[in-house]
Amino acid sequence: MEKFNVHVVINNWDRYWEGFINTIQVSLMALVGCFILGTIIAIFRISPVRPLNWIGTVYVEFIRNIPLLLVVFFFYLGPASLGVPLDGFVSGTLGLIVYTASFIAEAIRAGIQSVPRGQSEAARSSGLSYVQTMLYVILPQAIKIVLPAVGNQFINLVKNSSILAVVAGMDLMYFADLINSDTFLPVTVYTFVALFYLVLTVPLSFAVHYMERRFAKSS
Repeated sequence: MEKFNVHVVINNWDRYWEGFINTIQVSLMALVGCFILGTIIAIFRISPVRPLNWIGTVYVEFIRNIPLLLVVFFFYLGPASLGVPLDGFVSGTLGLIVYTASFIAEAIRAGIQSVPRGQSEAARSSGLSYVQTMLYVILPQAIKIVLPAVGNQFINLVKNSSILAVVAGMDLMYFADLINSDTFLPVTVYTFVALFYLVLTVPLSFAVHYMERRFAKSS
């Protein structure tokens, strides 16, 4: 029976720390990327222009219904077959962006549709274009409404970043696998990994709950 050994994290602190920092980096980059892409797809989804609406719908329905692992493999193996190889870190980050953006898009779309139609009509009657109406009138209100839901997706993104270990993405889980192969103490190794993830996700969770309470009071 395996005995819990605290010296595992002490002796391998450099690898735990490198993986932790890389996980933070990929999470931040994917967070920004999926928010921007998700917002664009959400606008496509409710666009009166049929081709854009079709693109947004196909994107969301296709990406949301396939495993994240396949999306990451697409970026890891696809470009390489064309002579443009991407390392695990880049392909994993792109996979996270594309995958999470489909969920962000649906949350933002729901927010846009919850904004009273009169807001859009008033903006258009004042001379604003469709794009200007979205950027300056509708989206600020919609994002405020769905920010807690979007925050939950960001928490999921941090946890999903462990998928980078499959493509040698140098994340926390990747280094944990290396440590486990050296120590053969899986319970100890992965317990410490769980603690590192909690350091990232628990503050995010509290921040999301704080925003929910604040917006509930303001509304």
